[in-house]
Amino acid sequence: MSGGVDSSVTAKLLADKDYDLSAVFMRNWDTRDESGSDHGCEWEKDWEDVRRVCGVLDIPCKMVDLSREYWTRVFEPSLKLWESGITPNPDVWCNKEVKFGVLLDRLTEDSGLSNTPWLATGHYANKDWKYHNGVLRPRLLRPRDVTKDQTYYLSSVPERSLSCALFPLGSIKKTEVRELAVKWNLPTAARQESMGICFVGEKRKFHDFISQYIPPKPGPIINLETGLQVGEHAGPWNFTIGQGAKVKGLKEKTFVVKKDISRNIIYVVPGTDHPALYAQSLTIRDWTWIWADNPPIELMHPGGLKARMKFRHVMSDVGCSVYSDNDCIRIEFNEPQKAVAPGQVATVYIEDWCLGCGTIVEVT
Repeated sequence: MSGGVDSSVTAKLLADKDYDLSAVFMRNWDTRDESGSDHGCEWEKDWEDVRRVCGVLDIPCKMVDLSREYWTRVFEPSLKLWESGITPNPDVWCNKEVKFGVLLDRLTEDSGLSNTPWLATGHYANKDWKYHNGVLRPRLLRPRDVTKDQTYYLSSVPERSLSCALFPLGSIKKTEVRELAVKWNLPTAARQESMGICFVGEKRKFHDFISQYIPPKPGPIINLETGLQVGEHAGPWNFTIGQGAKVKGLKEKTFVVKKDISRNIIYVVPGTDHPALYAQSLTIRDWTWIWADNPPIELMHPGGLKARMKFRHVMSDVGCSVYSDNDCIRIEFNEPQKAVAPGQVATVYIEDWCLGCGTIVEVT
């Protein structure tokens, strides 16, 4: 449970069934690393809301401090990528490394449990089971509410962990979740939805946060068309491909199209539909199929695997062909796509079935 309305309704749905149920709250971020104090920090309110909901539902709850594991497995690797000018997606790796990694391992090792536990979350996703070569295997599927689809964030979760997962909200729309919370008088019914990277939060800007960990590295902002300098930046980690550059004094808005990390240059182009903002193909490393031992055989075919894919959470999936290319995966779009950033996660689907994901390393 996170303290939000989604996990609260999830807890209520499970409490109404015959489960040996308890709640766990993950504390992933230690604000003492930034301010030297935990007083008044966001996790305290979240934990209080979890306890209030569990009190209403009469289920036990406990907090597990995973801030050290989060720091070493998610935040430090992300920090190194930001510093190198790449735009990572830490929320995807948090699910793999922490929630469905360290946390699930701890719950499994808990001496108080006689069986491997199920781990239910408030994600908007579905799961079913399919026989493959005589073995029953789990599939990660999109939810009924496609506008809240969170399979992108779950696409790195391995099969072993997915086998233990429950997604009770998979068949419920977000509006219905809110209505149920009100109907059941849950303490979090009116709580607003949280957005943004979890350790940055909503109350501050990314630039202000990241500047606590990476010193400024000023460099030029150059118009790709003219080759002229139009501004100065404080570090390439403050920009991602396709983002508005917000260069003062220009008549037309400019957008980031390329980052030359070795020379510390940000290149921009005018207008939102400049051809340089579009890509036709991607190269992806560290690809992980959820069924790791059974990648689609179509990858080796001349025409590749015909699929759908997403390269950011908030987007409609797009048609593509997927190929195995030595140690990498290559994806060719059916139509050119705008603002594709190295470091982001690419996720592949066959209809509603999420097959896996990897990290974008090259865009052409």
